[in-house]
Amino acid sequence: MTTTLYGYWRSSAAYRLRIALNLKGVAYEQVSINLKDGEQNSEDWRRVQPQGLVPVLEHDGQRLLQSPAILEWIEETWPQPALLPSSAQARCLVRGWASVIACDIHPVQNLRILKAIAGDLGQGPEGMKAWAQRWIGSGLQSLETMVATHPRTTPFLHGDAPGLAEVYLVPQMYNARRWGADISNCPTLLAADEAARALPAFRDAEPENQPDAEA
Repeated sequence: MTTTLYGYWRSSAAYRLRIALNLKGVAYEQVSINLKDGEQNSEDWRRVQPQGLVPVLEHDGQRLLQSPAILEWIEETWPQPALLPSSAQARCLVRGWASVIACDIHPVQNLRILKAIAGDLGQGPEGMKAWAQRWIGSGLQSLETMVATHPRTTPFLHGDAPGLAEVYLVPQMYNARRWGADISNCPTLLAADEAARALPAFRDAEPENQPDAEA
């Protein structure tokens, strides 16, 4: 069965899927949808993804949309190694942490939102940068408060190995550094991010290591 990831090298949501597939040991092909050039707005792509977004994961002829749903599908299709803890309470905890990024941080600093801030609302590049810094910084600081009180014996946010929390965290930390957001008050997140990025599954998923990465 062929697995194809339609994405873009700097897409946070596509980055999540690359990490998850790598952690599961699933081989996949990549097809680039160039967000910078507006390819996501083409009629051809809109027929695949009516919102004009990436990623889309195609597996055995079926096209799957929206990274949170796709990540759950990946976990159910390839259960090992598990991205989620074994207990229902712990799974809820980790999903809650992931949702801070998926629901509260990422959507308001998505490329189409930032372009609207800069262009449609007339704030220009500096306004776009200030917006990204504000919501990424405040969001990650709130997440730090949530995770810091959880007992742990490794740098990872839950358990002895990276899981769903790091799948969401690492791409968002990449964006934080890209936009210059202040994350100095997030030592727990910084430690988890550093430990995860040292692993091949995360390193191979990094934006600059993708075939469509721009110099």
